[in-house]
Amino acid sequence: MADAETTSAPTPAPRRSLAGRLPAFPWDALAAAKARAAEHPDGIVDLSVGTPVDPTPASVQQALADAADSPGYPTTIGTPALREAIADFLHRRRGAAAALTAEHVLPTIGSKELVAHLPFQLGIDADDAVAFPHIAYPTYDMGARFVGARPVPVDIADLAACGDAALPADLELGHLRLLWLNLPSNPTGEVLDAQQLAAIVAWARERGIIIASDECYALLPWTVREVPSILDPRVSGGDLAGLLCVHSLSKQANLAGYRAAFVAGDPDLVGELIAVRKQAGMMLPGPVQAAMTAALGDDEAPSTQHERYRARRQTLLPALESAGGQVTGSQAGLYLWTTFGEDGMTTVNRLAELGMLVAPGMFYGEGAAEHVRIALSATDERIAAAASRLTSR
Repeated sequence: MADAETTSAPTPAPRRSLAGRLPAFPWDALAAAKARAAEHPDGIVDLSVGTPVDPTPASVQQALADAADSPGYPTTIGTPALREAIADFLHRRRGAAAALTAEHVLPTIGSKELVAHLPFQLGIDADDAVAFPHIAYPTYDMGARFVGARPVPVDIADLAACGDAALPADLELGHLRLLWLNLPSNPTGEVLDAQQLAAIVAWARERGIIIASDECYALLPWTVREVPSILDPRVSGGDLAGLLCVHSLSKQANLAGYRAAFVAGDPDLVGELIAVRKQAGMMLPGPVQAAMTAALGDDEAPSTQHERYRARRQTLLPALESAGGQVTGSQAGLYLWTTFGEDGMTTVNRLAELGMLVAPGMFYGEGAAEHVRIALSATDERIAAAASRLTSR
């Protein structure tokens, strides 16, 4: 009797990790410059990241402490008090359309988490495309990559003026599902006016494209009167369909460590996000919800923080210019977008010799190679030290 025919199990294909398909985390490239800056006799002035350094308002800290006994699960949608506070803030400080109510809002675990995962939560996939400003915070790009969608950098000002002509010629427009705006821009600090934004909204609506507007720095205007919101009736026409606004309390109230943010807009889209986030158990901790409610009702703390950043800007900007830097954009927001007419990494290394650490423009897009982003988020003493080093070099 012949031996029974045997077959071997197929060799499994090598696993391709998501992490392996992503570019390196940009700030890891600053390790050598950071080490060099730290050698300065007077210590490093780290202006490479926009992390707040000033105190969290005492009223917010108290609200967090008062809610510390929180044994039960919070809800994904947030407490009624928090949702009402978000809606009231958007009407009071961002000029949101009267149609916006507590049913149009959703608290999130920081804004970066939402930016990174919004394409996934909206059901965008590998057949789709996600557009975002061509010089931008890199997480918009990462969110597209996480779901295998095509990332599409776009000059947003050109889009407002030229429509389809501003898009890549090889883009199949029917696959563009989501357009990110960032007002004011991180890193450039540039702002679009209400008329430009209204043109973009009209263009997107004609094509069924969702707009998500990241407005985390909107309460920090400098050389402009205002930073319009996507929710403003001058922009939206009073209709929230297809529009989402993302906002964070990290910068305006020094709550970065609390991870306190929210998204608001089209109730159908917000409902989709709630349904997905319920399934995933994505809930803002109860004590943080209480603290966030207190922060949203406080207009004095953001005004105080605005003045702190204004003073630091007034100290640092002329020092950069005296050292040969040209500050461009920077109409609003937390950064001075600066060029010394050389490759950005050359600037990073030169400033590291002065004990200053800044972020190179290449982190934010191919068109930014000769710029650096310089944050205002350091103490008054450290900002003064940086200005002194620049002017005495």
